[in-house]
Amino acid sequence: MLRHLPSVTDLLEQPAILELCAGHGRLLVTKWVRQAVDEKRDALRKQLQNADDESGDKDAAAVRDLLRIELLEAVTGMAHKADLERVQGIINATGIVLHTGLGRAPLSAGSKQALQDAAGACNAEVDIATGDRRYRGYQLNSTLQLLTGCESSLIVNNNAAATLLTLQALGAGREVIISRGELIEIGGSFRLPEIFELSGVILREVGTTNRTSLKDYEKAIGPDTAAIMHVHPSNYRVVGFASKPEEADMFALAKKHGIIAIDDIGSGALFDTKEAGLPYEPTFQHSIDAGADVVLGSGDKLLGGPQCGIIVGNDECVAKIRNHPLARAVRVGKLTLAALGATLDSYIRDEARSEIPTQAMLFATTDELQNRAEAIKDEIADVPNLQLSIREDVAQVGGGSLPAVELPTVVIAMKHQKLSADDLAIRLRTGRIGVFVRIHNDEVILDVRSVLPEDDSRLALAVRLIRPEG
Repeated sequence: MLRHLPSVTDLLEQPAILELCAGHGRLLVTKWVRQAVDEKRDALRKQLQNADDESGDKDAAAVRDLLRIELLEAVTGMAHKADLERVQGIINATGIVLHTGLGRAPLSAGSKQALQDAAGACNAEVDIATGDRRYRGYQLNSTLQLLTGCESSLIVNNNAAATLLTLQALGAGREVIISRGELIEIGGSFRLPEIFELSGVILREVGTTNRTSLKDYEKAIGPDTAAIMHVHPSNYRVVGFASKPEEADMFALAKKHGIIAIDDIGSGALFDTKEAGLPYEPTFQHSIDAGADVVLGSGDKLLGGPQCGIIVGNDECVAKIRNHPLARAVRVGKLTLAALGATLDSYIRDEARSEIPTQAMLFATTDELQNRAEAIKDEIADVPNLQLSIREDVAQVGGGSLPAVELPTVVIAMKHQKLSADDLAIRLRTGRIGVFVRIHNDEVILDVRSVLPEDDSRLALAVRLIRPEG
């Protein structure tokens, strides 16, 4: 068997391997071929240690062909595994509108076009009119002034970076007061007390987990106090015997004592979530109106844009943040600025609800979802061995936004006569068109609320491409 093992050179001349080389590059495919040959050689040697080699009784050409087929299958499997590990577009049918694992907010058509426009040379840090050098993100300043009422702004790579940078620039070596009930932890082991420590700020906790009063803040203010910080708990809720002061009262207290008021609103909303039948979420403009000196929020959650951290506030505070050395380490690239700019333009034109996918998903009615679900079901009704039903269910906002809020939704429940729900979900996820679903009561659930309307037919095609035999 070892004598008949095809060589690397022989395999690289096979049509199937040449096709892989065209798509993945000869260097990478050669690595896979060598790995496959080495693994097969090791496996054959182990077989020889445990049994006599009977290949002498077999036709040599047949043995070579069999080994060649096995090696080609191994290399093809490596290529498929590599394809699955690339960043690629998928369909989110989980019902979680802002799915962190799936990239949170899907970008608008305008944002996608802006990415293409900025892909080459662009005015990332220059003023087109004067040719002078400008700070990165100046292009969005007037838009954010109009939308939020701020004086100045800065864009960084995410809201965690915005928090770290703001604390270090405005409070390093001094105290920042915060309620114990707001010392949050979010995904990825981001713990606010650790961010305080990393920024060089002295954390001054006040109140208790469930109750903090304005007097608690006032008592804590001293000569070493730099700021009062309010953090909106985006990913949990404290209910029952709980209370906290109004943000406007906290910010007024900070102003009275000549210290800075920082507000981290988390999800970065620019619209009234109550209009979508959802609980209230703080907005940038509300916080600025309430008197905050600096407001921090995410760009890829309720705002519906690319991942970034948005810092808005008064000129003095934002200038200190922008000029801090750490600002360069957490600055964004031109593509983020382009996509965010197009997203904000939708708000300026009052077209956010129709143009920004996150808002369209949140505002979609169950009647609209029902019609879409029925159309998708019609496209897959003739798929063999598949049982389909449409029903009402509940979806989630996700992305650390509006915790415990359930959105009414419409789903397509699927059962396959030859595949378990887990097997069906795997085949959808790893198919030619990747689809992420949820499983409930041994059924695969396709939740229409989190699917982009333009992906409805692709979702149906993904189901049609399922092959029970693998």
